[in-house]
Amino acid sequence: MADRVKGKSGVIFGGGQTPGETIGNGRAAAILLAREGARLVVADRDLASAEETAVMIREAGGDAVAVAADVTGEEAVREAIDACVQRFGRIDILHNNVGASLALGDATATELTVEAFDRIVAVNLRGMWLACKHALPAMREQRSGSIVNISSMAVREAYPYVGYKTTKAGVVSLTENIAAANARYGIRANAILPGLMNTPMAIEPRVAAGTPRETVIAERDRRVPLGGKMGTGWDVAHAALFLHSEEAGFITGVSLPVDGGAGVS
Repeated sequence: MADRVKGKSGVIFGGGQTPGETIGNGRAAAILLAREGARLVVADRDLASAEETAVMIREAGGDAVAVAADVTGEEAVREAIDACVQRFGRIDILHNNVGASLALGDATATELTVEAFDRIVAVNLRGMWLACKHALPAMREQRSGSIVNISSMAVREAYPYVGYKTTKAGVVSLTENIAAANARYGIRANAILPGLMNTPMAIEPRVAAGTPRETVIAERDRRVPLGGKMGTGWDVAHAALFLHSEEAGFITGVSLPVDGGAGVS
């Protein structure tokens, strides 16, 4: 298939990525959606990283512009949404990819600080709500739209760090609430739950903490039932493409695991 989201316009929050040797979920989703015809605003707190993604899209013949947006600030989120509506005339796709754990100071219940917990909530959960808050009015007016929020299989597993697990569970509930409240406007909202992924966000903090890269990758690969190898940003991107496309036109409120069978093993 080709042109699965042709003519659609959207915003990818977290469309840059953490530096690393592989591609992140947000950048992969942006590139794939653009390849399939979407016109995009690539938003990231790191404007240079967002611009790298936009350049990749434009060099491949797509249409994308980069904007700086820290999702902890409501005005920045609103401006990114407005940039899409002003540039393309509408917003059909909202893709919320921002999230972090160890990089924000996450820890176990007894070790996590109040400051780190508040920071994780602001980035992982409140930021997604803010994006939905400001995208929904335009989507309601046009009577259509697709929202995909990136949660995590940490929600369903024995993940050790309180902040990430708690906020990613909140993302699932947020998505279900948005789906139920906005179905009558023709708006769909779904979540993706990535499992063990070979992405910069997952790998680089562990390497920076002192574990050899080969050890990090081997340990994570061993925990994946399907093929004994982690997924990549492209696996999450393909799931997102499906959910944003008309092929998923009768799907809303779901939480889709992309985890290589870990959740059923």
